Amino acid sequence: MAMIRVEGKDHGNLVLYTLSTCVWCRMMKNFLAKMEIGYDYVDVDTLADEERSRTMDEVRHWNPQCSFPSLVVNGEQCVVGFSEDSVKKALGL
Repeated sequence: MAMIRVEGKDHGNLVLYTLSTCVWCRMMKNFLAKMEIGYDYVDVDTLADEERSRTMDEVRHWNPQCSFPSLVVNGEQCVVGFSEDSVKKALGL
């Protein structure tokens, strides 16, 4: 899977699954940028068939509803959807 790295402050291993056309996903990316937090992300809808299928299996593991955005924090928990408060709590901010 072709993850894209966004450099910033280290708040653990953050993996963000998004859709390129999703307004909530853009809001999540903008919030992380505003907070200067580093993370890896992938726009799932831009992946090719087999890669998209494998990535959706990963999303489903963390978020059975397969909704976006899905932010996996340190391979332990997943913040589903966009809520500044939920992200801050998950990251200990």
